Amino acid sequence: MNQKQPRIAWITDTTCNVGAEFVEKYRLNIIPLQVVIDGQSYKETIDITDKQFYERMASESATFQSSQPSIGEFIELYEKLKEEYDCGIAFHCSSKLSGTFSASVMAAEQVGFKLYAIDSRTGSYPLTYLLNKGIELFNQGFGPEDIYNKIEEIKTNTRLFLIPANLNQLHKSGRVSGSQRLMANLFNIKPILSIEFEGAKIRDKVRTEKRAINYMLDLLREDLKTSTISQLMVIHADDEENARKLENYINSQEEFSSIPTDRMMLVPVAGVHTGVGTIGISWVCE
Repeated sequence: MNQKQPRIAWITDTTCNVGAEFVEKYRLNIIPLQVVIDGQSYKETIDITDKQFYERMASESATFQSSQPSIGEFIELYEKLKEEYDCGIAFHCSSKLSGTFSASVMAAEQVGFKLYAIDSRTGSYPLTYLLNKGIELFNQGFGPEDIYNKIEEIKTNTRLFLIPANLNQLHKSGRVSGSQRLMANLFNIKPILSIEFEGAKIRDKVRTEKRAINYMLDLLREDLKTSTISQLMVIHADDEENARKLENYINSQEEFSSIPTDRMMLVPVAGVHTGVGTIGISWVCE
């Protein structure tokens, strides 16, 4: 650990769920990704809220897409930060799902800003966890290089599983075929999406949402055999009622009752592909 801490700027993007108080406390710099609705771009959290996005997705027959930040946005930010900070630590969504990480790295190189850029290979709650862990390590006296190395190790232990309400959005985004969508809707087949190092993958397909939920909980049970899990996060795409039911279902099982739970809205740039009503569970093995 370093005796004298450098001035570190904390950077992330809008796939990381953090509150206003947290942003202010740590002077967090957040670059927004964009959702595109019928060709019109909206910056997440700035031009459109998560709730507004999902309400439009539920009520409009529009085309919904996502878009990464421009390299110019990062250049503008890093030009400013290099005047005040010795370096930055950036926590970004998976490079397998977005070009955000690459744009951030390229911008820092062009500006000459020392940046420790972390490709989280995930998003949503796990990305928030990694950011919190990085700040925690800093407060313990670790320097930027040590923080970077430790986060690179921790990120391999993140878990994020999602159950789309249907395959309509995955079909529109080209991730499943029309016949796969038809069969899934006809027979109530639920895919379990896993956000892994290689990107988003369909881990398995089962009949009914209940079976899909129990499939995810079986994966949780396996991790609990070898790891400590300090929190379970229920992820949902504007379906608070179903998320609360899932949280209660988890809490009702004795084997999980000692693990704190909470709920978090799925970021719109992910919801673009999975649709309104998506639900899932996320945790980090410690």
